[in-house]
Formats: sequence, C-alpha cells, structure tokens
Amino acid sequence: MYGLKTESSFDAAHFLTDYDGKCENLHGHRWRVVAYIEQDRLQSDGQAKDMVVDFGDFKHALRALTEELDHMFIVEEGSLAPETVACLERETFKLFVVPFRTTSENLARYFYERLEKRGFPVSLVEVYETPLNCAYYSK
Repeated sequence: MYGLKTESSFDAAHFLTDYDGKCENLHGHRWRVVAYIEQDRLQSDGQAKDMVVDFGDFKHALRALTEELDHMFIVEEGSLAPETVACLERETFKLFVVPFRTTSENLARYFYERLEKRGFPVSLVEVYETPLNCAYYSK
C-alpha cells in the first residue's frame, strides 16, 4: 500500500448544541486537519507516473477546503434562532452553516467526503481541536 499525508489548519468558532458543559458556549479552536490517501498501486503514466497522486494537488485541495472555514463561525443548521442569525449577519459575522452538529468527528467526515468528491483516494482524516486531542473518520 502506498500513501500520502498532508495537513492544514484553520481558526474558527463553534458551540455544541444540546451539550451540558463548557463546549455549549461559543468558543474557538485552531483546528488542525490531517488527511491520508492510499492506493495499492502507483500511477503508471503522465506527470503523476510512480506517484499516488501529485502531492501538490493533494496539498492544495486540503488547504482550499480549510481556507473556506478559516475565521468563520461554524454553526449547526437550525441551532440558532433566525433573529440571532440575522443579527450576526447584520454585524458582518461570517457564518458557515452545516447540516450537522459541529463536533470534531463530524468535521472529520466532512473533510473526508469533500476530498473524496474531488477524486482523492482518502483513507483517513483526523481533526484536532487541541494539540493532543483529535477525532478521525475513515470508511
């Protein structure tokens, strides 16, 4: 098995709905995303000959995805009252609304699926909320 690994990070705020603890309050992280891709064989022709994929393409794809969330307020769809959302937007806060609870586990799946849709043979994505704690997603 051949593989590549790259990582990127972004700063963003979130809160956890229906959670009894500190994380129910708005707070931020420097999220670190580490993505792994694997293939049984290296490519046999073209510019990517003898590579899993072009490392630059993989690196740029992950960085583009994390850039979309950088300095955003990641919000679970329906978790805030419409008036609150309108007020935040009026104050020019940048919201990134997602259809899932904003846990590290769900963000790992989010990045995995986005890379997979871009054609990368993803095997695992880790999302770190802190330097020592991460969640991961693989199929």
